[in-house]
Amino acid sequence: MRQREINTAAPLIPPQPTLETLRTAAAHCRACPLWESGTQTVFGEGAGDAATLFVGEQPGDQEDRVGRPFVGPAGQLFDRALQTAGIDRAHLYVTNVVKHFKWIAQGARRLHQSPTKREVTACRPWLAAEITVVQPQGIVCLGAVAARALLGETFRVTRQRGEFLPSPLAPWIMATIHPSAILRIPEEDAREAAFHRFVGDLKEVATRISR
Repeated sequence: MRQREINTAAPLIPPQPTLETLRTAAAHCRACPLWESGTQTVFGEGAGDAATLFVGEQPGDQEDRVGRPFVGPAGQLFDRALQTAGIDRAHLYVTNVVKHFKWIAQGARRLHQSPTKREVTACRPWLAAEITVVQPQGIVCLGAVAARALLGETFRVTRQRGEFLPSPLAPWIMATIHPSAILRIPEEDAREAAFHRFVGDLKEVATRISR
């Protein structure tokens, strides 16, 4: 079977996977067309025995260029929020639902495009395998795409943000906004308020981690 005909990445998951074998296999994934425009697969990174796993939507422009998750402007804001909340990123595992950057050109810029349901479905086996290997005590979904991928299509971050829910994936799972949503707020005061609310969500996570 040619890789173009694979509906999801499930057949590409290696037997008895480790994070390293998953990362190597994902580098050659062709389960959806996004590999054609992405510079490279951007796999998760962090502690292999992390108590908490954070899941975003997809890599951005800078992540696509350097091959690491959450290193661009949203990642820098994420790091600042983690530090303010008292969480050490070195103890986390951070990844995305979709492992390739989806974008359209606008002049010299590459503008983010939200992945389709098919693209999320195609890529989700990689995330499922990461969760299985890491076996976190908790999962934090950053944004609606990640939340719907792990909590179902009817989940709404606007209604259920910050709720700690049981899950077959981990003892608890919760969702909050993606840090990129904060960066898109034009008014400085509103942006600062959104940042502090995001930090508040992370402080609740920090309390869970310390139990």
